[in-house]
Amino acid sequence: MLTEAMAAAAAAGGTAVVEAAGSDLWAWFRTRCARLVGRGDPGREDEALDRLDRTATVLDAAGEAERERVRDVHARLWQGEFSSLLESLEEADRKRFVAELRAFKEEFGDGVTGGAVSGNTFHGPVAFQAGSHSRQENHFGTAG
Repeated sequence: MLTEAMAAAAAAGGTAVVEAAGSDLWAWFRTRCARLVGRGDPGREDEALDRLDRTATVLDAAGEAERERVRDVHARLWQGEFSSLLESLEEADRKRFVAELRAFKEEFGDGVTGGAVSGNTFHGPVAFQAGSHSRQENHFGTAG
């Protein structure tokens, strides 16, 4: 049985999945999430990537009228996934898993606002893209 804190972390993880889906940071999030769910097993990691991609596809295809309902359904599905995993883990692994879910909440759970990338050095031709959902800004050029 999960403690209240673990159930809250699982819920936060589910929210983070639907908030990150379709955002500029989705590729990074899905990889990190799949590694967490896979727990070192490449097969489980691939399955998690497939489920994450299906979630993103369904969320992207949802019409305006059904978008919130679809988001809620998928947040609950991922909450269940995270809860099941938490129940199967030993105490030390649970603590690490809960910490990672909380980190997801901090980074994605209240909506992805888009990140900034700075301090990078690019060598050669550069195409840097940053955007926020439906708006994107493309900057082409070289460092300098």
